[in-house]
Amino acid sequence: MTAPKTLYDKIWDAHVAHEAEDGTCLLYIDRHLVHEVTSPQAFEGLRMAGRKVHAPEKTIAVPDHNVPTTAGREDPAQMTEESRIQVEALDKNAKEFGVHYYPVSDVRQGIVHIVGPENGWTLPGMTVVCGDSHTATHGAFGSLAHGIGTSEVEHVLATQTLIQKKSKNMKVEITGKLKPGVTAKDITLAVIGETGTGGGTGYVIEYCGEAIRDLSMEGRMTVCNMAIEGGARAGLIAPDETTFEYCKGRAHAPKGAAWEQALEYWKTLFTDEGAHFDKVVTLRGEDIEPVVTWGTSPEDVLPITGVVPSPEDFEGGKIEAARRSIEYMGLTPGQKLSDIEIDTVFIGSCTNGRIEDMRAVAEVVKGKKIKEGIRAMIVPGSGLVRAQAEEEGLADIFKEAGFEWRLAGCSMCLAMNPDQLSENERCASTSNRNFEGRQGYKGRTHLVSPGMAAAAALTGKLTDVRELM
Repeated sequence: MTAPKTLYDKIWDAHVAHEAEDGTCLLYIDRHLVHEVTSPQAFEGLRMAGRKVHAPEKTIAVPDHNVPTTAGREDPAQMTEESRIQVEALDKNAKEFGVHYYPVSDVRQGIVHIVGPENGWTLPGMTVVCGDSHTATHGAFGSLAHGIGTSEVEHVLATQTLIQKKSKNMKVEITGKLKPGVTAKDITLAVIGETGTGGGTGYVIEYCGEAIRDLSMEGRMTVCNMAIEGGARAGLIAPDETTFEYCKGRAHAPKGAAWEQALEYWKTLFTDEGAHFDKVVTLRGEDIEPVVTWGTSPEDVLPITGVVPSPEDFEGGKIEAARRSIEYMGLTPGQKLSDIEIDTVFIGSCTNGRIEDMRAVAEVVKGKKIKEGIRAMIVPGSGLVRAQAEEEGLADIFKEAGFEWRLAGCSMCLAMNPDQLSENERCASTSNRNFEGRQGYKGRTHLVSPGMAAAAALTGKLTDVRELM
C-alpha cells in the first residue's frame, strides 16, 4: 500500500524526470505559455546558443500586456517604443521558432491565461508554466501551474523541463454555500485577508469544500488566479464533472478514444483520504460578504459594510504599513467604505475578464446608466469572449449604460499600455493587484468583484452590489 497523496503530490510525482540528493528536481513541463514581456531575452538566448525550441507543439505565444485595447491598435503609433519592440519581437520569435501563435489580428488573441483554457491548451494533471505570476490561474483545472522567471523561460524553451524544489501542501477549505451577491472574487480576497499575503509562502494551495465545488470553471480560475497574491507557489482545484464538461470539445482537447483515455486518468486526480497537509485554513462560505480592498495590498480587505481601519488597529510593522497605505489611498480612518467616491471603473484582466464576468456586469447595469463623470471600461479577456458577449447582446447593454467596450488585452490591470490611471485617480478594479502605482503613477486601486465594479460605476462610489440586486 502506498501512502495517501495530495493532488499536488500526484501531479508532482508524475512529472519528476530526475531528483538530486538535496531534493532539487527536474520537472517535465507539459505546456509552456509565452507572452511578449518575459520572452525576448529567452528567445535571444536560444538564438545565441544555436538552440531550437525543444517542443514547439507544447508552446503557445500570445501578446497581451502591452497591446492597446482600442480600435486600430495594429498601428504602432498606439504603442510606446518599448511596447512596440516587445510585440514585434514576439511576432518574429514565434514565427522563427515555430511555436503556436495568436497575433493581435487573430480573434483568439487575448490574455494568455484566458486564451490557454478556452482553446483547450490547459488540461487536468498538466504542469503549466509561463513567465507571469498569474499562471496560477490554470490550477483551476487540477493542473500544477505557476509563473517562472526569464532565465527559466529560456530553460523550458530549450529543454521542456524546469529545475524545482517541492513546496509544502496547504489546504484552503470553503465550507457551505455562498450568499447572493458573493462571488469567487470575494472568496479569494477573503482568504488573503485571513492569511495575509505571506500566508501561502512555501506552499501549493489546494482549494476545496462545497463553496469551491459549486463554482463554475470561470469562478475557479478567479480563485486560483490570486493564489499568488496570498504568497503561494500555485493554487489548484481537483478536477470534476464541471472541469471535464468545460474541456470537452475545445480545439486542443483530446478527441475520441484519446478523450476517454484522458478522462480515465483525470478521474484519479484528487487528494486521497488521509493525505497530509502541512497547513489548513477553513472559512465558512456563508460568512463571506462582498469585499473591497482599502489599502495597497490584497490583504487590506474588508466587507463593503465596514469602515477604513485605523493604523492602531494593527500590530508590529503592519501599523506603519497601514498608515502609509491610508495616506497613499487618500482615506480617513473610520470613513465608511461605501462612502468612498471613485473616478474610474475597470472590468477585465486575467482575474475577471471571462464571459461569466461579463454576464454578471450586464445583470447589474441592464437598463441603467453609469454616473455622469465616471470613466468606465470593460475589456474582455480574449477576442472569443468579446465575440460571445456581442452575440449574447451583452455588449449592447454595456454601451447603452455608458461603458467603453474595448478589444482584448491586459489593459488597465497594469500600467504597461495606454490604459492607465492618472495621479490620485481612484479606480474600482476587477484586477488582482493594488500596490502603489500598479495601474498608473500614484493611481489608487480598490479590488472588487465584477458585480461590485458595476455597482460602483452606477453610483460613483464603492457600493454593496446587493443593494442593486
